[in-house]
Amino acid sequence: MVNQRGHHHLQSSRHRKSSFFSISLYVILIFALSIFTFMLYSKDALEDEYGMPLLRVEKPSINKLLDGQLWQTPSSLGLRQCVKPTSKYRATPVSEHYMTVKTNGGLNQMRTGIADMVAVARIMNATLVIPQLDKSSFWQDSSTFSNIFDEPHFIKSLGKDVRIVKEIPKELESLPRARKHFSSWAGLGYYEEMTVLWKEYQVIHVVKSDSRLANNDLPLDIQRLRCRALYHALRFSPSIESLGKKLVERLRSRAQRYIALHLRYEKDMLSFTGCTYGLTVAESEELRIMREKTSHWKVKNINSTEQREAGLCPLTPKEVGIFLKALGYPPSTLIYLAAGEIYGGDTHLSELTSRFPNIVSEEMLASTEELKDFSNHASAALDYIVSIESDIFVPSYSGNMARAVEGHRRFLGHRKTINPDRKSLVQLFDKMEAGQLEESSLSPPVLQLHRKRFGGPRRRGSGPPGIKGRVRLRLEESFYQNPFPECICNS
Repeated sequence: MVNQRGHHHLQSSRHRKSSFFSISLYVILIFALSIFTFMLYSKDALEDEYGMPLLRVEKPSINKLLDGQLWQTPSSLGLRQCVKPTSKYRATPVSEHYMTVKTNGGLNQMRTGIADMVAVARIMNATLVIPQLDKSSFWQDSSTFSNIFDEPHFIKSLGKDVRIVKEIPKELESLPRARKHFSSWAGLGYYEEMTVLWKEYQVIHVVKSDSRLANNDLPLDIQRLRCRALYHALRFSPSIESLGKKLVERLRSRAQRYIALHLRYEKDMLSFTGCTYGLTVAESEELRIMREKTSHWKVKNINSTEQREAGLCPLTPKEVGIFLKALGYPPSTLIYLAAGEIYGGDTHLSELTSRFPNIVSEEMLASTEELKDFSNHASAALDYIVSIESDIFVPSYSGNMARAVEGHRRFLGHRKTINPDRKSLVQLFDKMEAGQLEESSLSPPVLQLHRKRFGGPRRRGSGPPGIKGRVRLRLEESFYQNPFPECICNS
């Protein structure tokens, strides 16, 4: 009897030891698997689509992203805004030389041009006269600087950087001016050479402001001045800021989160790019005639098919709908349409709204009374504000606004921006059209293509390899699309 009890006790002891050993082994295996998974995801997070440093973004599973992942913002990894001048920076000296500027292009092209001119005025030791907005070439808009921007704030906030005045002194108005079309993407040395103009002239008039300054290889203090000018000083007027804030609040009252979609499907954009996919013969011909008659558009004969296959066309409303659905966004998603008049109106827009019916625009969020004083420039400013504040920004084409909004969102903490890989998407869409791929099977390849295109931090691209000279400068990534590392850093 004693031996039997001893035998049972020994078996029980062995069983407990075996259980303890099994549990310990299980815990060790779980820990090892966790370490392996972390290393795997960390490796994918180290680089983005350009092979540049990227902060961690969860690699999507083959199935659709969970709701939290759909809206998740990439972690900042401690990166933050850094725009303060270095210890070598000195307050602006008093200058009796004046620079007048005529901006050109759309709102965002003018905004970045103005920021460039602030930096150029600093380099050339000039007093900057409040720039004139473009009123003819694109917008046909009579808005002045003070209609769109907070002029007193602009002058005051840059007071230690550049002297800015509202008007040129009366005694200088009749003097001859050096009318100058500065070289595109010019560096520090170019503008230092341009100071020779002060020997003959007291006033320089800058004919165009867009892309007058290089993206790279500029002094750190000049780069940070560009960021201070664009992101801090060039604030919209109080009335625009106020209504923009109201639009965001009204969107938040409709849904907790929303996507801002910059749908570049306007007539002029399609005509300029020569993109006619999905259009009727009559619509295609109308765009061709418009391009032929627009004298400053130099390229007239464009192969639409080649453009689209190269990823150089804006996504159509239908393609945007398919894309967002493949990413996993449900039909109920609230989408703010930041766009001009869609070519073909509801006929083409319905190809998007049939998939995502919860689409609104500023005209649907604000009353006619509220919008009556807002012309083209101001309307674009409202779209900009709503896009900056959105949970997710999706541009259908990489134009001036898309680049400006992306850069600003990076500056504000890398808010989520989804950049469609248009060239790869077109290949998938064409397979669908040919019956080689079902729309229901589109999600895995689309997620795989875009797992590193969610706006995580990376260094600004310096241009394609193997290309030199001025062509390379033109192909470099815009400073205002990605101001990292000069204006975004660790300390």
